[in-house]
This record gives sequence, structure tokens and C-alpha cells, in this order.
Amino acid sequence: MLFHSSIRRELAQSFGATLVVLFTIVLTILLIRTLGLASRGSVNPEEVMLVLGYTVLGRMPTILTLALFISIVFTLSRMYRDSEMIIWLASGRSLGGFIGPVLRFAWPVLLVITLMVLFVWPWANQQTEELRDRFARRGDLERVAPGQFQESSSGRRVFFIDKDTASGTEGRNIFISSIEPDGRETITSARSGRIEWVGEQQMLMLSNGQRLEIDADQGGMKVSEFELYGVQVGASARITARGLGLKARPSRQLIEEPTQAHLGELGWRIGMPLAAFNFVLIALATTTGNPRAGRGGNLLFTLFAFVFYFNLLNLGQNWVALNLVSLGTFMLLLHGSVFVLASLWLLKRHHNISLRGLLAPRRAQTTGLETQPA
Repeated sequence: MLFHSSIRRELAQSFGATLVVLFTIVLTILLIRTLGLASRGSVNPEEVMLVLGYTVLGRMPTILTLALFISIVFTLSRMYRDSEMIIWLASGRSLGGFIGPVLRFAWPVLLVITLMVLFVWPWANQQTEELRDRFARRGDLERVAPGQFQESSSGRRVFFIDKDTASGTEGRNIFISSIEPDGRETITSARSGRIEWVGEQQMLMLSNGQRLEIDADQGGMKVSEFELYGVQVGASARITARGLGLKARPSRQLIEEPTQAHLGELGWRIGMPLAAFNFVLIALATTTGNPRAGRGGNLLFTLFAFVFYFNLLNLGQNWVALNLVSLGTFMLLLHGSVFVLASLWLLKRHHNISLRGLLAPRRAQTTGLETQPA
């Protein structure tokens, strides 16, 4: 039908343009943030684009939800402004008749949001955490650049290497200053060194050097020379992966281990597609147009409604995690109440119901009784 195809075509054009704009804005913001993390040493500078890609992929459900909401509001606002809505309503179409074509356009987007928030969101966060964790747990010598003093990951050692080989496994004129757990300070220097694996430990084997031990508590000092000395500089080859963060845990694990924190995260993930569906109803129910006014009012309302709803979703996640409210109660109060209010508002506009219209017959009846002769 012309009615359905024209609305879906305009919604697709508006959705595509909105998605490109939002994606560009979010990409720019996340790029600046990722570069800041790389400059602080939290992210490997060589993996900035990879971290950025995973981060943007995890933000796509929110971007798609906002783009869908804005596209519906903009399309309906344009139809009101250009009096096209009046033509459709005068030809026998009602506001409720727009539900069909809008939902037929929106359901693939809603399906993508659901799949991404349940599966892609935790996977992208898991990949990002692994990249950061791998960079944080890299060997001490991998942090060192020739000719520069560099602190180790534990903060107890300072390395200096004058020159190294192209492979990065050997170096010359090595200096190491470290503070032992018992409080002793050691200063080790050697003419050369190489990286070797001894069992499961990564070791720096120093050759032709000197070791100075200083005991600050007792005031003693010990100097020793060596031909070969080994220092552990890397982590074990078998590194047990740390526990994944809450946002990086698969949805199946959240269901199988229903702790309060898991239920809160699960409520957020399930709530995203429900919120996206409610935004479709909100756009249909509340969007109006004035030919003499612009679309600024509808745009402000769209942004305010999205921010308010999204903050309630995050707040509800914390409430469920703190066991202040159950998951079912939270889902019913937030998403259920929004669905009912949006449906009632849409029903009111569909039947053109107003409070003045409901009170008018009662007022007329009261006035008629007062004017009847005794």
C-alpha cells in the first residue's frame, strides 16, 4: 500500500541519516577517550583502533535505540509541519493506523538491539578487558625503551638499558634498582643481559656485573660481583585469567548464577530492547506538530525522554544489585508503567479524548437542570 510504503521509506531515510550522525559523534568522543587512556598507559598505543572498535561495537545498542526514537519523532514532526498528517487523517486514516507501518519498520532494529545487547555487548567488553589486562601484565622489559629509565609494573623496580638488539631479547649496559619486600634496596649493574625462560618463569640473565645491597634498618652494605645472575622480570607462562567484569560476563552465566549483581546486569540487558520498544510507542503517542513552529520542541523532548529513561534503567540496575528491589518488580514498575502510560496516551489521541470533552456533557446537564422552571 502507498500509505505503508511511503511511511517506511521516509522512516528508513531518517533513520539512516540519524544513525550516521550519532555514530560519528560517538566515534569522535570514544576516540578522544581511548587516546587519553593510551597516553596514560592504560591501553597499548598499537591497539588503540582495536580497542576503539570493540568500544563502539558495545555502544551500538544505545546508538540504535536513540536513532530509532529520533527518526520516528522527526518523521512524524515533518508530516505535521507540512500538513501531510492532516491529509492522511482526512482520508480516513487514524493515528492508530500508524502503528502498523512503524512497527513493521522498527522490528528488525529491535531484533538487532536485542541480539547485540545480549551477546555482542558482553563479548566486546570481554575483548576490551583482555586487551587492557594483557597490556597491564606485559613483562617488565617490554616496558623499557633504550636510553630511558622505566618503572616496573609493581613499582618496586627501575630499569635502564643502554642498547638492545632488534629482537628485544638482549641488551647492553643494564642498570636495575629495586626495593625488596623485606625493605632492602639493591642496585644491580651488568655489561649485558638476555631474556630466557627457566621453567615457567621469564628471567633476565645478567653477565659480568655487580650487585649492591643496602640495609637501611641496620645500616649495612654488601657488594658482590658475578659472572651470571638471574632476575625474574616477567609473569608466569601460565597466567590465570582474572575474573571478568560484570559487563563482560556472558548472558548465559548471568542466568545460571543469579546473584544480585548478575540480576542487576541482566535487568539492564533485557531492559534495553524493552526500552527501545517503549520509545516507539512514546514517539507515536507524544509527537505533535505546529506548522508555525519548528522541530526544536520535539527534539528537546526526545533527548530529555531518552536521558531520563536511560538513567532510570541504570538506577534500577543498581537497586537490583543492592537488593533494594527485585528484578521482576523493577521490570514491571519501569517498563510496564511506561508501556501502559504510552498506550493510554496513544489511545487518547487516537479517539481524540480530552478532559474538557469529558466534562462538557456533565456541565451541560448541570446547567440544564438549573435553568428548568420550578
